[in-house]
Amino acid sequence: MGRTVLVTGAGDAWGSRVLALLRRDPGVGRLIAVDRRLPPSRLPGVEFLYTDVRRPTLVPLLAERAVDTVIHLDVREAPLAPGEGRSTVKENNVLGTMQLLGACQKVPGLRRLVVRSSTQVYGSPAREPAVFGEDSPPRAAAGDGFARDVAEVEGYVRGFARRRPEVAVTVLRFAHLLGPASDSRMAAYFRLPVLPTVFGHDPRLQLVHEDDALEVVGGAVAEPGLGAGVFNVAGDGVLTLTQAARRLGRPTVPVLSPLTPWVGTALRTVGVSGLSAEQFRSLMAGRVARTTLLREVRGGPLPHSTAETFADFVAAHGGGPLAPERLSRMVGRLEEVVRRG
Repeated sequence: MGRTVLVTGAGDAWGSRVLALLRRDPGVGRLIAVDRRLPPSRLPGVEFLYTDVRRPTLVPLLAERAVDTVIHLDVREAPLAPGEGRSTVKENNVLGTMQLLGACQKVPGLRRLVVRSSTQVYGSPAREPAVFGEDSPPRAAAGDGFARDVAEVEGYVRGFARRRPEVAVTVLRFAHLLGPASDSRMAAYFRLPVLPTVFGHDPRLQLVHEDDALEVVGGAVAEPGLGAGVFNVAGDGVLTLTQAARRLGRPTVPVLSPLTPWVGTALRTVGVSGLSAEQFRSLMAGRVARTTLLREVRGGPLPHSTAETFADFVAAHGGGPLAPERLSRMVGRLEEVVRRG
């Protein structure tokens, strides 16, 4: 009959691609998707449950369907719907994960758990190490925002792994996801007609292609899979923000660092989306993670380097002059934010 796999956070475009990949896996007999958003398109052979990971209904769901593999993708940087704020995102990430792990705890047949995390768990302070390894302790716990969320999520996952040592627990710390069709926060930032930057800072960027991330998730579920442990997932090499802006053909507007605690929020009030306050602060210092363990398991690096990942994005969204009126409007809004500061 094959394994019974449950996927949380499968209602967006990338989650749908994960489902399509698992549908082609001959080792998967039954595939269940859980999300509080309807997927872009329904896939035949996939049972979709319109529910929230924060609800206690997951306990009977996992038991009744004899789920043996759980892929937890519902750890997100941004709100899922207009009007939702930071508190809703935190509830979904932290409380949702707690609820899911509580349900998994009560399923004796569970054999594998794969959790989506982020290299943002290492934080991005300027005086930290130049490169982080999988054994580097999380440095985001004292901060706020999404970085704090993933630090808390991983803490609960470690507790679950201690209580259920027979379950193979795999944590995937993804670098910034990017690709032609990506809807990540980083993709939204690079789609802006003008890129706000922090004056005096040129952070290093490390990216993972959305196709490579998909392959890694599939490899974590396949037999024998990546195995238990924590894996950094990123393309080889780095780009500086200045290099990225030049390749994309976007002008940059530097903003003084004292304005960064509120400038992301202020930009949204004047109609500039694609940049959160937390993301703006992260532009002050880069973050690079070693992928030693993933390379050992795969026998080499991911197919796309950071530069190649960005080149794919540029091919879809970069190049060509910006419309003068759009450029002028964006710069005017940025100037308005600076004056308010």
